[in-house]
Amino acid sequence: MKFNFAEEYILENNRVLLRPLKASDIDYLITFAVNEPEIWKYSLSCPNDLESMQKYIDKTILKRNQDKTEYPFVVFDKLKNNYAGSTRFYNISLENKSLNIGFTWYGKDFQGTGLNKQCKELLLSFAFNQMDIERIEFQADSENKRSIAAMISIGCKLEGKLRSHLIRPNGTRRDSVVLSILKSEWEEK
Repeated sequence: MKFNFAEEYILENNRVLLRPLKASDIDYLITFAVNEPEIWKYSLSCPNDLESMQKYIDKTILKRNQDKTEYPFVVFDKLKNNYAGSTRFYNISLENKSLNIGFTWYGKDFQGTGLNKQCKELLLSFAFNQMDIERIEFQADSENKRSIAAMISIGCKLEGKLRSHLIRPNGTRRDSVVLSILKSEWEEK
């Protein structure tokens, strides 16, 4: 399958629906920005008000439509019948058959419910089976033990640490843990 950035891919199972992020999704996501600042603890972005959340959404949509390097999704939890957060493919390199999955965040009520695992399985399956991707990379702040454990639980292998890799919103530098999963490893599951 040839991946088309303009197409609206819907990924879905019994628990979750992922659809392309749209500017109007601000209406569903703003509550997280305003009322749950702690969910951005390990994030490189801190959209904590209407303006910064709108910029966050607009920037990723622009990277999808113009740069063709990202494909963002809004996450809808079918069990709770509510929007839960966002995730995306990024650093997409179709010629190298690789991409990253990340910029994933969920409201507090959706964390630890199994939603993330369901989302990741949909994303991995789509990338490997529909996009013909061979390698998927994940990165996390080295202090985000919960996220690292979640990635390992879905079959990712720890590749190493990028020291002093990125700047956190508070100005400190973070080490990034790099994990990946290969198509052959996914097929063995």
